[in-house]
Amino acid sequence: MNNRLFIGNKFPEFKKTAVVSLEKGKEFAEITSEDHINAGKWMVMFWYPKDFTFVCPTEIAEFNKNYEEFRDRDAVLIGASTDSEYVHAAWRRDHKDLKDLRFPLLADTSKSLAESLGILEENEKVAYRVTYIVDPDSIIRWVSANDLNVGRNVKEVLRVLDALQTDELCPCNWEKGQETLKVA
Repeated sequence: MNNRLFIGNKFPEFKKTAVVSLEKGKEFAEITSEDHINAGKWMVMFWYPKDFTFVCPTEIAEFNKNYEEFRDRDAVLIGASTDSEYVHAAWRRDHKDLKDLRFPLLADTSKSLAESLGILEENEKVAYRVTYIVDPDSIIRWVSANDLNVGRNVKEVLRVLDALQTDELCPCNWEKGQETLKVA
């Protein structure tokens, strides 16, 4: 985990399978790094350790509750872990809070993307809870990492996305609609 990508780095290119639906025959789709670039959108990719765990579904469900908020900000939302697309699909079918997800769950079974990002936990080889906000040019603009047992705050992700999209100076605790800082 020595080569972590950080703010200002280009997000790695990727091409992965994701669960996009529970409809028979339409469960899986390929997602690439070019998708959000070609769409001219921001990307919020949040990584979680494992399917069929306890903290992870609370976060995924909360991102889903706020899906429209991300969409209204021209942001593509992607959940990701090192589990397979088949495990993602089985978990979504099994867990009542995950059945109606409106964003894909990316499968990084080779762990190549997690390794490129430098976010693999060394013992279990699962991804830490890391959230990336990536601009339309594929530049990482924000990174937040949590230990395996601590869930993230989705409202904070939205707050930071709002701040980044102002392209202005935003003071501590700034929220959308508040004044930004003006340099005299």
